[in-house]
Amino acid sequence: MIELNSDELVFRFPDVHHHAVCRLDFQRTLRIPDDNREYPLPPGLGRFPMEHVEDHSSRLPAAWTDHGGVLLPMYQAEALWINFPTGQGYPFAVKIAAGKINAVTGDEWSSGLVKDPQDYLVVPDQPWLDGFCVQKGLIRQFVAMALGQGYTAEEQISGAAEHGGLQIVVYPMKRKRYKKMLKRNLKDLDLDFDDFPFDQPYEAASMGLAPGGLMRQKIFEDQYGYDAWDMTKASRCFVHILNSAQWESATGKPVPGEPPSATDYTKAGLPWFEYYDDNLDVLNGAKKLAGLDSVAAKGVKLGDKPLSENYPVQPQKIVPLGCGSAKVNEGKW
Repeated sequence: MIELNSDELVFRFPDVHHHAVCRLDFQRTLRIPDDNREYPLPPGLGRFPMEHVEDHSSRLPAAWTDHGGVLLPMYQAEALWINFPTGQGYPFAVKIAAGKINAVTGDEWSSGLVKDPQDYLVVPDQPWLDGFCVQKGLIRQFVAMALGQGYTAEEQISGAAEHGGLQIVVYPMKRKRYKKMLKRNLKDLDLDFDDFPFDQPYEAASMGLAPGGLMRQKIFEDQYGYDAWDMTKASRCFVHILNSAQWESATGKPVPGEPPSATDYTKAGLPWFEYYDDNLDVLNGAKKLAGLDSVAAKGVKLGDKPLSENYPVQPQKIVPLGCGSAKVNEGKW
């Protein structure tokens, strides 16, 4: 069962366990410079608004109604990241694709989970995802681009501009595995763990996600094991991305103002972020995704300039996040 509450997707699996609730939202953010330099994590600038597809079906293509899911507005060349809010104790395997291209492996869509190479994220170990996993510890940022121009990962890998948007499938941990894990964690406590303006529908998807600038971000290996996930209880959601004109025409609601540029943000002395967790192993990245052209590189090949405000920046204020190492630096005496 999927709910949309306050611009947050909530995946519930009450028939597995009453703790089995996975939440995610889509955060507006800075588009980092697409200049092949490595940047730290940009900030979250608030959730993107979302609407139910069925609430606006008369103004949408029939195929979108068939897919169901939600609508989300983005400006061309705007960036996003996917947030898995902290405090989620129940583990999930989450498979994410952009235009039916897996964001972790670069493979075209397939049902189920793949163990080797791992084609999914593990939540809550993975607190967020900002883009396509191209190398160990590096991603290329999710950047919205119109389909049909050759920029999106979907077009570069499949050769087609068919799906667009984001596809998300969530698999809960098996009930027995979760109870065993929880019981182990609580073995020293005396607790009962069970109580714990478009007048006519427009054609095809108009926006997909393309690989943007390089960002330092680790995609963590599955520490629980492939057999921990309940493949019979999947819940999936199709996230359709609309440009600003389509969003206003389909929903009658205005889009948020455009986010600041990375240059303006950095000049204002506002923080960037680095996430550390030395206790988890990291995936190596996908050769298929590493071989894609970024938006800027594709623009050069096409004789186009798709990105404005693409100047290099030097973040001065970087805030560390996460578990990090347990080691304490003794410093100088």
